[in-house]
Amino acid sequence: MSGSPDEAKRNPGPQNPIAASLDSASLHAGHSLRPYEPHDEDAAIALWLRTWQAAYPQLDFAERLDWWRGRWRDELVPTTDIVIAEGAGEVIGFVTVDPRTFYLDQIVVAPERWASGVGAALIAVAKQLSPTGLDLDVNTDNARGIRFYDKRGFSIAGAGVNPISGKPVHRMCWRP
Repeated sequence: MSGSPDEAKRNPGPQNPIAASLDSASLHAGHSLRPYEPHDEDAAIALWLRTWQAAYPQLDFAERLDWWRGRWRDELVPTTDIVIAEGAGEVIGFVTVDPRTFYLDQIVVAPERWASGVGAALIAVAKQLSPTGLDLDVNTDNARGIRFYDKRGFSIAGAGVNPISGKPVHRMCWRP
């Protein structure tokens, strides 16, 4: 009998909260979304480097690579939900979300995929992973990023300073 308590015990549905969120948001034009797996580390870190270098060419992000790899392994992987965007079998983006704190630490999209819908799909899944809200910091000189978040329902809620770069940031928030 469909919907019985016994059936629910046999088929409880996805156990992974990322997999549950991706059930309704996994396929988009030219890319797919899936949970992060340990073998994605090198591709995700290389994409982080390439993307940030494209966004801020005056900074040497290669100098920060060891720091970033440590932060990725020690801070983000153990505490956040990470969703990977793939296109043609390659990692083309990712988002990290801590639904306990609402913090979206990273959203990275390959520069050649900017304005392709990958970033919008990653924000949509981030909202599913943290349905009661999201917070993020964006550099105040990142007009493109601010417009991107604004179009997706985020608003500027405060100001601060990036503790690593010393650059001023906007705290942006989304609440349903």
